[in-house]
Amino acid sequence: MSHVPHELTEEFPELTDQMADLRLNDAHFANLADRYHVLNRAIHRAETDLEPTSDDHMTEMRKERMALKDEIYGYVKAHAA
Repeated sequence: MSHVPHELTEEFPELTDQMADLRLNDAHFANLADRYHVLNRAIHRAETDLEPTSDDHMTEMRKERMALKDEIYGYVKAHAA
């Protein structure tokens, strides 16, 4: 698959080390990051017409990705050492 935009390390390059540490040591964060990754890949497949979807569904997936990204950012800021 080609480059997938909106990966967490691209979205928050300054938090890469903290996210890696949390992913290894915090099950809740690992779950959030995994959910974001799966959703981001689904959006990318839809955008590239590998798995087309309706405009409404695409909008809902993008809103969910944004909400997850906000939650992840807040979590990292609150819990990273």
